[in-house]
Amino acid sequence: MSPLTIASRDAATGPVLKITGDLDYATAPELRTALDGLTLTAGQLLVLELAGLDYCDSSGISTLLAARNLAIQQNAHLALTAVPDHTARILHIVGLDHVFTIHPDTRAATSPITAAS
Repeated sequence: MSPLTIASRDAATGPVLKITGDLDYATAPELRTALDGLTLTAGQLLVLELAGLDYCDSSGISTLLAARNLAIQQNAHLALTAVPDHTARILHIVGLDHVFTIHPDTRAATSPITAAS
């Protein structure tokens, strides 16, 4: 079991949360707390960078959906980046790969051309 770490930074498009470790029943509340502390302005992009995500269960998926809902409520957008294969497979199986905007990396998500679309 890998401890969850969440590192936050700002990009020109909005906040980027780099999530590493296990996102599961025990650690999902940590991400929810980090999300609760965010205030997005209309049109901003919240990026969840998942390259270091070792494990994600249904509680983790629910928390990713909560992040999306937060962005929608604040008239902002959400993108997942660098989604590991094991998590991408789960997202695909449950059809969430059509719900989330997914980019290969944070740079692609936060580029001015991508962020504007």
